[in-house]
Amino acid sequence: MKKIVINTCYGGFGLSDEAILRIRAAKEATGEAIWVNERAIRSDPVVIKVVEEMGTSADGYSAELKVIEIPDDVEWEIEDYDGIEWISEQHRRWC
Repeated sequence: MKKIVINTCYGGFGLSDEAILRIRAAKEATGEAIWVNERAIRSDPVVIKVVEEMGTSADGYSAELKVIEIPDDVEWEIEDYDGIEWISEQHRRWC
């Protein structure tokens, strides 16, 4: 199963300053890059670990973060309504 962090309330995704500091310290200790895009942030093992360990203390302003699990083989995307997010399986689209 793959873990992903989403926001579950109106407002939007955000990490607390303390969570960001913990993530940055862990990344610097291993020499890893600190995020390249939003998808990388949401499924990053360090971010997931910090959110799970800190609980609501990891929530940024107007955020209620939650770690969810989806099957490994699912191509996913984050959808939202006024900041409340969910994971959907990717489908083809034409515009």
